[in-house]
Amino acid sequence: MKWKLTTILFLTLVYLQYSLWFGKNNVNDYRQMSRLIEEMQVQNAKLKQRNDHMYAEITDLYDGLEAIEERARTSLGMIKPNEHFYRVIIESGQE
Repeated sequence: MKWKLTTILFLTLVYLQYSLWFGKNNVNDYRQMSRLIEEMQVQNAKLKQRNDHMYAEITDLYDGLEAIEERARTSLGMIKPNEHFYRVIIESGQE
């Protein structure tokens, strides 16, 4: 009887170890998923930062005219009436 119980316990241990290392959802799968989750969390943090920046810019465009004026000046090259625009071009090699 003692040998049967020992054999059953040993076979159960072997089965559990096999399942742990080679079965479905094994240790290697767990490690790969952990790495994948870490990569996705880093990517999500970058995207969240970008989205926060865009929301801040949208809010600024809704709230103030300064942001609209700045965008018109930089993107479209617009100037105010009675205002003069000068572009200073520095040739390479000169400072």
